[in-house]
Amino acid sequence: MLFRRKKPATLAQKIREFLWPRKGFSRGLRYLTMRVLRLSSSPHSIAIGVAAGAASSATPFIGFHILIALAVSYLLSGNLIAAGIATALANPLTIPFILAATYEIGIAITGQPPGAMGGHDILHMLKNLEFSQLWGPVLKPVLIGSMPAAAVAALVFYGASFYAARLFQSRRKTRLSEKMSNSTVVVKGSSS
Repeated sequence: MLFRRKKPATLAQKIREFLWPRKGFSRGLRYLTMRVLRLSSSPHSIAIGVAAGAASSATPFIGFHILIALAVSYLLSGNLIAAGIATALANPLTIPFILAATYEIGIAITGQPPGAMGGHDILHMLKNLEFSQLWGPVLKPVLIGSMPAAAVAALVFYGASFYAARLFQSRRKTRLSEKMSNSTVVVKGSSS
């Protein structure tokens, strides 16, 4: 194999790499950011896609984030790839925080007393599939609270990704024009 290690990794090294990568966790985030910025669409299209992905990530519809993001992005003529990549905001590390925040926002909007149910009660109802009893105290506030959270996420990520894409594309254009002007000077100088 071309990229195989000379000395195979031990079990301890594999576990350490799984828990804490050598290059750090920010490498994946940088990769996804650059992947979105390098798309060959207008900054507005990229920003619409990212906003759709961020907004769908703030909803409690776990497992349907990509479908929601793609549908919203398609309806608003956004970039579908950017929408799909932006749904990575909702991952196993962030989903508990997103759900807790949307629950608290929903409680504040609906005016329900906070802490009506504990986590143990919710898990018991989920195990026994008692959704009718779970709707009022948990699911309704989460669904209502996700709407303002999704709107704020969409606005914030639209603005940030629009300006980042515009800046990236303008810098790329100037670099390419500099390369083209340098290569034409070399070609003209060699023909004389």
